Amino acid sequence: MTSASGKARMNRASATRALARKLALQALYRWQLNPCEWQDLQAEFLATEEGPRADREYFQVLLQSICTDIASLDEAITGWADRPSGELDPIERAVLLIGVQELRSQLEVPYRVAISEAVSLARRFGATDGHKFVNAVLDRAARSLRPLET
Repeated sequence: MTSASGKARMNRASATRALARKLALQALYRWQLNPCEWQDLQAEFLATEEGPRADREYFQVLLQSICTDIASLDEAITGWADRPSGELDPIERAVLLIGVQELRSQLEVPYRVAISEAVSLARRFGATDGHKFVNAVLDRAARSLRPLET
């Protein structure tokens, strides 16, 4: 049985991770339009008003791993999508980069959480039906990357 304080800690942790994902989305969007070193992105987005409330470590892990492994991630996304990753809307591409990276490397994050968080970001920041595309691509990715969990 989880205590009230335990639930509050879990909710806080969930909220700080969600904020880290949002900042990662914004940083990756900017990075696509104006490439730079991931460390510069990290400093820029952690200095925003929301930066101190985000899970800074998780934000760094996402940003660093995506920026340093972009070719592999784009290749994987292209395999699950109906078009090359480079042709995607920048928001959808950023959301998919985060979702696929979480499915690949953040095994402590259940696949359903990774997909749900990505769909939520796509609904909030993406095109009208972009979340449906993100959901379909990440569902295929989850079946491939986490067959035992799905």
